[in-house]
Amino acid sequence: MLYCLLVSVPRTSLFPPLLLYYPMNPTPDTPIPHSALRTPHSKIDLHTHTTASDGALTPTALLHRAAQVGISTLAITDHDTVAALTEARPVAEALGIRLITGVEFGTNWADAEIHMLGYFFDPDHPQMQRTLADLREGRLERGRHMVEKLNALGLSDVTWERVEQIAAGGSVGRPHVAEALIERGYASTIDEAFSKYLGRGKPAYVERTQITPAECISLVHSAGGVISFAHPTWVTDLETLLPSLVEAGLDGIETYYGLYKPETVAWLEKLARRYNLVPTGGTDFHGRDGLLHADLGSRSVPPECLAELERRAHIL
Repeated sequence: MLYCLLVSVPRTSLFPPLLLYYPMNPTPDTPIPHSALRTPHSKIDLHTHTTASDGALTPTALLHRAAQVGISTLAITDHDTVAALTEARPVAEALGIRLITGVEFGTNWADAEIHMLGYFFDPDHPQMQRTLADLREGRLERGRHMVEKLNALGLSDVTWERVEQIAAGGSVGRPHVAEALIERGYASTIDEAFSKYLGRGKPAYVERTQITPAECISLVHSAGGVISFAHPTWVTDLETLLPSLVEAGLDGIETYYGLYKPETVAWLEKLARRYNLVPTGGTDFHGRDGLLHADLGSRSVPPECLAELERRAHIL
């Protein structure tokens, strides 16, 4: 049985009333069904992936799926590439979906990898293009070294040629190596491949070319865009890290994300208010089995938050 809880906030707040669906008498370990993640709007998704990086759907297929689930505004945020835009733009226009320019960066801070989401930037900005090309080349080198490590572990039938075939010209990532492992029976899911071989500290893990969070923020701003901290709970010491990112010019923090529970959303909303950040969000939809991401259309960003993100990007 579900009950509906309407949480009010001050009229001047960026945060609209939250309509939360949650089981009666939940315990801390109660799983939230997908229906509990839906909002009355369910139309704005600012975090998705396509075959241009490690998503399973082409840009065209992703946009058609988005239209089917009622999304009216979509950002494609492939890893280190904006290659999906060429195909996506005419399809989005035909479907009546507003397409926002986006990209996801992996940045390096201390011993942690921090992901950042850029929005509303000029994809043809020369420095943006150079940096993205360098990062993609780093991904190729990392993928080759991972395959070499796997071969040294005795998994000699996992080949770089097959990883390239799986990536199909997209920005190579660990999920492509994981798919090769699954094909050869060394793992049953992508998550298992990461936990056994490809995750940080695992035997086939390889660091890759990255920029710092401050460099990433500066790059996106120089290209006319805004930047948000992606899935921030992946960092264990978030509240220690956040002030330095804010000082460097961080614009937003991903709050309405994936399978986040209401208490996590509330905590991130509080941090966003404290540091004057725009709460962003999305499903992080990849369309691949074995990845713990939300379904397309199951999570939405409040329109007020998108409007503030645009204001900061000087779009309006």
